Amino acid sequence: MRRITGEAKDETLIELQSVTDSHLGDGPAVLTVFRTNLHSDENGGNSVNSLPGHTETEKLQKNKDTVFFRDGVRRVDFVLSYVDDKDGEKKQERRRAFEANLEKEGLELETEDKSDSKDQKTYFLKIHAPWNVLATYADVLKIKVPFRTSDVPHGQEVPLEWLSHPFRLPEHIMRPHPDYFTYPFDKTKTDFFLISDKDTFFPPSTRNRIVYYILARCPYYKEGLKERDKTGIKRLLSNGTYTAAFPLHDCRYWKRARNAECESERYNLYQHWARFLIFYKEQPLNLIRKYYGEKIGIYFAWLGFYTEMLFFAAVMGVICFTYGLLSYEENMSSKEICDPNIGGNIVMCPLCDKKCPFWKLNSTCLSSWQSHLFDNEGTIFFAIFMGIWVTLFLEFWKRRQARLEYEWDLVDFEEEQQQLQIRPEFEIQCTNKRLNKITQEMEPYLPVTSKCARFCLSTATVIFWVSLIVACIIGVIAYRLAVYAAFASVIKDPLRKIQLVGRFITPQLATSVTASCINFVIIMILNFFYERVAIWITDMEIPKTHLEYENRLTMKMFLFQFVNYYSSCFYVAFFKGKFVGSPGNYTYMFGKWSKLRNEECDPGGCLIELTTQLVIVMSGKQLWGNIQEALLPLIRNWWSSRKGRRHPENHYSRWEQDHALLNFTQLGLFYEYLEMVVQFGFITLFVASFPLAPLLALFNNILEIRVDAWKFTTQFKRPVASKARNIGAWQEILNAVAILSVVTNAFIMAFTSDMIPRMVYLYAYGKNETMMGYVNNSLSIYNISQIHEHNMPEERGDWFGNSTTTCRYRDYRYPPGHQKEYTHTMQFWHILAAKMAFIIIMEHVVFVVKFLVAWMIPDVPTGVKARFKRERYLIQEYLHNYEVERLKLQLSASFITEPPSEMSLLTDKQEMVSECLLP
Repeated sequence: MRRITGEAKDETLIELQSVTDSHLGDGPAVLTVFRTNLHSDENGGNSVNSLPGHTETEKLQKNKDTVFFRDGVRRVDFVLSYVDDKDGEKKQERRRAFEANLEKEGLELETEDKSDSKDQKTYFLKIHAPWNVLATYADVLKIKVPFRTSDVPHGQEVPLEWLSHPFRLPEHIMRPHPDYFTYPFDKTKTDFFLISDKDTFFPPSTRNRIVYYILARCPYYKEGLKERDKTGIKRLLSNGTYTAAFPLHDCRYWKRARNAECESERYNLYQHWARFLIFYKEQPLNLIRKYYGEKIGIYFAWLGFYTEMLFFAAVMGVICFTYGLLSYEENMSSKEICDPNIGGNIVMCPLCDKKCPFWKLNSTCLSSWQSHLFDNEGTIFFAIFMGIWVTLFLEFWKRRQARLEYEWDLVDFEEEQQQLQIRPEFEIQCTNKRLNKITQEMEPYLPVTSKCARFCLSTATVIFWVSLIVACIIGVIAYRLAVYAAFASVIKDPLRKIQLVGRFITPQLATSVTASCINFVIIMILNFFYERVAIWITDMEIPKTHLEYENRLTMKMFLFQFVNYYSSCFYVAFFKGKFVGSPGNYTYMFGKWSKLRNEECDPGGCLIELTTQLVIVMSGKQLWGNIQEALLPLIRNWWSSRKGRRHPENHYSRWEQDHALLNFTQLGLFYEYLEMVVQFGFITLFVASFPLAPLLALFNNILEIRVDAWKFTTQFKRPVASKARNIGAWQEILNAVAILSVVTNAFIMAFTSDMIPRMVYLYAYGKNETMMGYVNNSLSIYNISQIHEHNMPEERGDWFGNSTTTCRYRDYRYPPGHQKEYTHTMQFWHILAAKMAFIIIMEHVVFVVKFLVAWMIPDVPTGVKARFKRERYLIQEYLHNYEVERLKLQLSASFITEPPSEMSLLTDKQEMVSECLLP
């Protein structure tokens, strides 16, 4: 094997593309051969002395935007970059050892000198995997390759298919290659597979996957020395020996490759997927899978399907909200609250100690109307609908996933295959070895004592950070309690000339909005630390495989995010206003000494406050995420493209252009999933309080798909292709959230919403089954003279003085003077029983429908099962025929080439004699 920039020699042939042919293409061209002297540079490479007639202008005129070696034949499968620095000798020694070991593995290397780079500092090492290397590792990794064109029909025509034509993409984009029967590659059976050209048989995504597998396990210690920690490209990147390692994009995203041998798949992805103006088009999932690998393809398939299903939830949410608008004028409760003769004559007890005055019920007129938009009869139907919707989403996704498994040839791909691919970090850090009972080979393992110690430390760290979240939430609650009194005194003070604002903003609303904003800021700050803590904990546990690593990190990160994002909503939904007490016997957060009296709900109910909390946190998160993902990279891209497009493309090589892009880390896809699953929690756990949440999520996801596509296509280096059969641990998380959402929405409708008390009043206590008188019925009476002095307001206006002796509060208690004074009435117990009955009925109805739907809808479509069985049968038949034909050829070849021996002739004569002697 010959390396282009090997040891310096006196005379070497340098092949340069002719200047006159530089505009014809990237690939093989007419070559001008120069004979020149080389001298070794300080990094062991070679540089070219000035050549006769080879000026700087000619050097720039070469077409460098190519994905091939200088010979124009061998494709660049991977690129490593490095620079000279202070610690150059040690790093140079590591690079020499590493590159020598790569050559021993059979890889071919070619170095680009720093003088040819734009910054005059960076060296680029190009790596090519020849056929022997690809075939060997394809056999090791059991990579499936085509052996026959599939004759199984793809599918039947759908009725009214013409309606979907505006949303369709061209066929060559949706299906970039025909369907094949595939089989795990076997190096000894190359004639069984459809190998027309060995250079193009393995697609670039498979080639870079194989090369990265070698890079991750190649040592960089010298021969004869066994230093286990000196292994793999990851460690070389972390210690600065190399600055980057990446496969190449096949062309620029806005321009096709000049060379016809380049597929220009990046250009096709940008034109048909990454532009926002085609947001209504379907995604080219097969092309995404072909270019980026199955793991990224399955993410975009899931995101697209989730967005499609959100459309139905959004439509139903809009219908529910529209019902609230249409029934706006029929809301009897709000009419009574706003009526000067009803709500204007009801004096309410102070909502906090000292600072809060007595107030009239009609001051909450606007908030009661706002509450009706989300707290109406349609909300119950919508909560039940969303419980069924989430089941349909998960069940239909299983079917879509099964179809993708078949079409992408992942049916036989088991995650257990990845167990063979142990993480290099595990191999390095675990020095103990034991016999694997299955493979009968020695493998590294982590002792039980070390595993237990790491588990205990991990658990303690998780508990500490979860406790920190709870402490922050308690701090926000304390803020709400403390600042409420300030808002009450400011907004209700007639001397402050803010009555116009006070008409629209109640103390409850002002407190809720400011507390939600503070909580959102705390969430964003804590997220910054959580990500690093979760990664540190997972690294410390030393998972054995990449799959195990991702699953552990997924569970930790989602636990943190779950507590961080949802805890404030859980407080407003299930705790605020539930443990208030009553006048004369109020409850306090930290005891009476703290003077922080528990919050009460607005007379319109706590649901509007939950809606406010949900809108601020959910919308704020989506807005901040889109700014991070789209706006900042867009500014960076505009600035870089503004500089880059001033020059001809042949100024900068393909590897230099890709080197300037952002790195796509191993956890890049993890954060995309996490963002969507957190959103999924918002639109399922608390959707009963805000029916428009699915609509906001739908708009966000339409943008998210195109932003993610734009990032992958234009902003990131090309990721190393990897396989995945499904969405992994996220599937179980989605199932858990779906089950929990049924419970939370049932409790929200029962205890946070006012629908159950209204229904009980309407059918059991109302006059002529109407809501007239409900407001008066829902408020209890308390004697002002019995209120403790420390609960009374400091400034007592004259308007309630002598004429008012009682105040009202939200509860169902007997009035003063009754023999059961201030104890709960029978109506309270009726309402409580109705709430519990509603929870039980709703949960059982939704769960019964959920399991019925799950039973009726098979996880794998019948058509896919039949096609898979047919394909497996044909594969076995073709393989059997191949083995039979191969055996015949071997026997015939041995019969022709080997002359019959004397012993065989004698045996044949004996057989003939015996046959003649037989009667």
